[in-house]
Amino acid sequence: MSGGRLVVGVDVGGTYTDLFLFDEATGRARVGKVPSTRGQEAAGFADGIIGLAPLPDISAIVHGTTVGTNALLERKGARAGLITTQGFRDVLEMRRRDRRQTWGLTGNFVPVIERDLREEVPERTLADGSIHTPVDPDAVRAAAARLRDAGARALCIVFLHSYANPANERAALAAAREVWPNGDITISSDILPEIREFERTSTAALNAVLQPVVGSYLSTLDARLRDGGFGGEFLIVQSNGGVMSVETAQRLPVRTALSGPAAGVIAAAHIATEAGFPDVITGDVGGTSFDVSLVAGGEPALAAQSTIDFGLVVRTPMIEITTIGAGGGSIARVDAAGLLQVGPDSAGSVPGPVCYAAGGTRPTVTDANVVLGRINAERPIGGKLARLDRDAAADAILRDVGRPLGLDATDAAAAILRVANARMASALRLVSIERGHDPKRFSLMPFGGGGALHAGALIREVGLARALVPRYPGVTSALGCVIADMRHDRVRTLNRLLAAIEPEALRAEMDAAVADLSALLDRAGVAFTGRSVTHELDMSYLGQTHTVAVRLDLAPDGSGPVTQAALLAAFERAYGGAYGRLLPGAQVRVLNLRTAVTGRRPKIDLLSLAPDPDASLDAARRDPRRVWVGTWQEVPVFDRLLLPVGACIAGPAVLEQPDTTILVEPGHQGRVDRFGNLILEPEGAAN
Repeated sequence: MSGGRLVVGVDVGGTYTDLFLFDEATGRARVGKVPSTRGQEAAGFADGIIGLAPLPDISAIVHGTTVGTNALLERKGARAGLITTQGFRDVLEMRRRDRRQTWGLTGNFVPVIERDLREEVPERTLADGSIHTPVDPDAVRAAAARLRDAGARALCIVFLHSYANPANERAALAAAREVWPNGDITISSDILPEIREFERTSTAALNAVLQPVVGSYLSTLDARLRDGGFGGEFLIVQSNGGVMSVETAQRLPVRTALSGPAAGVIAAAHIATEAGFPDVITGDVGGTSFDVSLVAGGEPALAAQSTIDFGLVVRTPMIEITTIGAGGGSIARVDAAGLLQVGPDSAGSVPGPVCYAAGGTRPTVTDANVVLGRINAERPIGGKLARLDRDAAADAILRDVGRPLGLDATDAAAAILRVANARMASALRLVSIERGHDPKRFSLMPFGGGGALHAGALIREVGLARALVPRYPGVTSALGCVIADMRHDRVRTLNRLLAAIEPEALRAEMDAAVADLSALLDRAGVAFTGRSVTHELDMSYLGQTHTVAVRLDLAPDGSGPVTQAALLAAFERAYGGAYGRLLPGAQVRVLNLRTAVTGRRPKIDLLSLAPDPDASLDAARRDPRRVWVGTWQEVPVFDRLLLPVGACIAGPAVLEQPDTTILVEPGHQGRVDRFGNLILEPEGAAN
């Protein structure tokens, strides 16, 4: 494949590295799936790309990474030191006084920066931005030297009220650089110039512990690609669904948390909207987790804040993703009370499920699917293994689940899937029913290596309208990398009453933010098809802690008049929509201004992924096999990628392709649309 601009999306997971290559000139695509090399991700990354196209021929590589997320979850970030305002050394531990278990007294919290590596210096900026006490550079240098000598590899500087005036933090940064041995220094006013000291301290601290880890990974990866002849754009997916340059990612690695799952949601939103189903709930089933997100009207839901693990708060715009431990590698066991549990612990990629014959001894969801014939043991996906050991999987399920519950291996495997499906259904309800959305309005988009095996069961359990299985579900996140726009966000705390807001001053703040963010887009050196600007205000009634996000109704470039009356009307619409009533006569407060500038990158014409016009149902047929669908039945098997547009497959049936397996359950049917998506619906459902 050659002759045009080649763009490659790469999503590195715990088990597989997924790749999607698109030729913008010919409209052709290729997918790849290679084993991830734990600890040597750069090697697997580069080798996988070379398998698709020579590096010198590639114009752009876009990477969704979980390196930062895994480092936080596994507490394997770099050792970092903190310099803060005198008297505020313990903000990281005090948090918001939440508990690991809401109704219990057990559980503990270990901050990412230990207390011995947290130093205080005399300085004070007041809430109005005035400097009461200038920072002492000598004290900063001494504190930084102590932290350096104690073994800290990265430094974080967080001063009280630096969002209102960063002068003291910037002076401290200059002083610290004189003694710090590397460039890994974070100041909170660069990361999050926003009110609330814990969230700002937590986000800045997490950025600091990630800088050496993510920075080293990206530097190694970039060097390996350049040495191989790659001379194009190398971009990293952010948690907000946009992309950024490697340089920005190395400086702001905290923005890569949930990078890989975010790319999947971006792809899902694009595919679903093009297919005519803009309201979807995504369900990404990987080896370890089940990631769920809601897309309404083609727009993924964004959150201003997320928690990676208990107490690890990241306040930066992120696509809202709910994650539970219910993936293909999730381990099944019978607990002390005699109840069957699935997850959250996982066999991972090493040793992996029992059927991998790589040392795993504990049965998993994948083992259950293999035992029930839903996964073909003779042709496993991904190319990692020649075959799967079904007998070993059955023995492990019988030993750990069947005998303790008085079940044979088949019934025990079916029970494992029922419990796994119930856990997945709970996550789907959390993002739909519990947030006021009727699931009957939504389609499920299952992706990841295992998502389409569970789609039919989830339609029934949750009451969803249908499932929309994309053309290449196993590499959907890699496809999302290819089509993700470049986006940069900025927040500025205003903290004023609406009555005190001067429209001209607010307009000036907005224009300054757009100019700064546009400069970041310009520095990336990426060709865009267009740009757009959005402005939001965090607003509330005076005295309230929580705010509502108020989108300003402006032109696509962010221009347009701003008046107090328009702001009040927009606030009342947002507040009334969220809470169902207003508080007439109460004063309104404007807390933060949020600005996003997006550079739009070319989108894939999904018709380029459509089945060959000469495809036929007969050519797609494969030998039938016995599959458990409530009873053992001989079910038809098809090569999914050879099915023609308009083909309708009645369940039960199995559809196979290199990156996933799809189960069409009894009572359901699968229909191939013009893009090659498979629409799974109960028989008789209206299209």
